[in-house]
Amino acid sequence: MQATRRRRVMALPIGAALITLGLKFWAFLVTGSVAILSDAAESLINLLTAIMALVALEVAARPADATHPYGHEKAEYFSSGVEGVLILGAAVGISLEAWQRIWNPAALGSLPLGLAIATLAALANFGVAQVLLRVARRQDSITLEAHARHLLTDVWTTGGVVVGLGAAWWTGWAWLDPAIAFLVALNIVVSGARLVRRSTHGLMDYTLPDDEVQHIEAILQDYAERGATYHRLRTRRSGTQRFIDFHLLVPGERSVQETHDLCEEIEADIRGQLGEASITIHIEPWEDPVAWQDGAEGYSAQDELTE
Repeated sequence: MQATRRRRVMALPIGAALITLGLKFWAFLVTGSVAILSDAAESLINLLTAIMALVALEVAARPADATHPYGHEKAEYFSSGVEGVLILGAAVGISLEAWQRIWNPAALGSLPLGLAIATLAALANFGVAQVLLRVARRQDSITLEAHARHLLTDVWTTGGVVVGLGAAWWTGWAWLDPAIAFLVALNIVVSGARLVRRSTHGLMDYTLPDDEVQHIEAILQDYAERGATYHRLRTRRSGTQRFIDFHLLVPGERSVQETHDLCEEIEADIRGQLGEASITIHIEPWEDPVAWQDGAEGYSAQDELTE
């Protein structure tokens, strides 16, 4: 159900991208501003990346199968990574156009109308971005969040273009147009680099955020009083799914049923804090010295248990 909703929501930015792209190119034709052209180029990237994000969500929603036993959710990282690369490419194109305009300045025309059109496009993007962010937070989707952040970057970019060109219109300083385009390109570079970095972390099985790991560790530490300790805690994330595994050391005389019930409690506590997660627990008898010789990491209550 959540995957279906995410795919439906992605239809919204595709429609918005088509509308804002048309508005911004209209504003460019009216004004001849390279800054507005650069802003329109970013909207074109928005359209392409929205389509890619929709495809990625379709792939990520596929259930696990024999060749992908952990599911297909990493497809979302490919989408956001490609989006980041395209954003960086757009920044290069904008910079080249701005550089040419510095040496070949052109008069700007009908700026009030062009700026009004650009402002309307920015408001449309802002509304769509807020919807995407709300759904992304509820459903923990990096694809929706990445696209929402990109749209917000577009909003601030358009805002800067409007303010800067308003100043150029007021002062008559034509050089402000390419200067603003350069600033737009710089802003786009920062946004693209962040997306690429985050996608790389996902593809490289980067650990969960520090606050989430601390929640897990705190839960496991609480079970030390019940004769259970842990080590070799590992975490990662794939799309919306979290993966957690660790070794749990318990007294050897405990029955299988008792240990199973304890694991169920631990898993329920972790999911209560983090939401749905795939949790794997390897059980070991804490009396066995070999159980402590496999690179134990994290909190250990061995001394407490042996007292």
